[in-house]
Amino acid sequence: MKSYIKAISYHLPEKVLTNDELAREFPDMKIDDLTRLTGVKKRYIAADGETAGDLAFLAAQKLFDEHGIMPAEIDHIIFCAQGADYITPSTACILQDRLGIPEHAGSLDINQGCTGFIYGLSVANGLIATDAAQNVLLLTSVNISKLIHPEDKSTRAIFGDGAAATLVSSNDGVQGSGIGDFVFGTDGKGFDNIIIKHGGARYPHIKFESEDYIDEAGNKRNDRCFYMNGAAVFNFSVEKVPHMIRQLFDKAGIAEDDVDLYVLHQANRIILESIFRKMKIPAEKTLYHLEDCGNTVSSTIPIALYHAIADGKVKRGDTMILAGFGVGFSWAGCVVKY
Repeated sequence: MKSYIKAISYHLPEKVLTNDELAREFPDMKIDDLTRLTGVKKRYIAADGETAGDLAFLAAQKLFDEHGIMPAEIDHIIFCAQGADYITPSTACILQDRLGIPEHAGSLDINQGCTGFIYGLSVANGLIATDAAQNVLLLTSVNISKLIHPEDKSTRAIFGDGAAATLVSSNDGVQGSGIGDFVFGTDGKGFDNIIIKHGGARYPHIKFESEDYIDEAGNKRNDRCFYMNGAAVFNFSVEKVPHMIRQLFDKAGIAEDDVDLYVLHQANRIILESIFRKMKIPAEKTLYHLEDCGNTVSSTIPIALYHAIADGKVKRGDTMILAGFGVGFSWAGCVVKY
């Protein structure tokens, strides 16, 4: 193990959207059932004009302030989002300048969603393992509220905006902490189950107009907006994630009893409960952090981990399974000694 998670901070926008507000906007919404299934009671909404890059900038500033980190220490930036500030240049380049990070630092964007934090960790781990970097700033961010149709009540109830900043550093001289083995998976046959169909090279806005339509569940949709097939995502998650975690056990040479905490992508409560139940994971080793911020896509794992650390649920040297799963379909997991 060449690297470890040194520090985490995160930022949520100022505006809050509660379930009560959603219920007033959609009187036919079964809010109690929805809250039970999603586990979400409120989520945060980015301001008009506030981009994923802006949210990541604020998360990085919090990381520097809360943990006494200097921008000059950073020698690589990874920005993970599915809504960069521009088609080109990369948002990581822009953040290098905004954050005052030295010009000798590398930078890149990763276009990845719910597995993005794990992918980012793997890239950071590889950079450090090859001596290309010593301190990698991993920024995960989403302003998904701007991509959801305002009348798509089911999707609006699940997701929230936010960003996390994670410092991944060389663990030279650090005992008992490290980022270990990774497992990845992809099934592109499921690509259209989580998608924004229009706006890319396949269906550019300039050539393809989009009309609103009502789906079978009564949600208003538009091909310019974010779409998720909830049933397909549930089935995929409950099938693939337990298998991936067992693959991690085998690859890392560990047993279930060796794991202190499972930090999974916070998709929604019913998916997490179903995975934990299927694997018979004890409640004290599970983690939920959806109620107060919703599904923040690539930032759910670091946000949940931040609170697990703050609440004393995990301490240095503990063994964790981190696992992301979603858009693509893609899935990824790793073993981390915090």
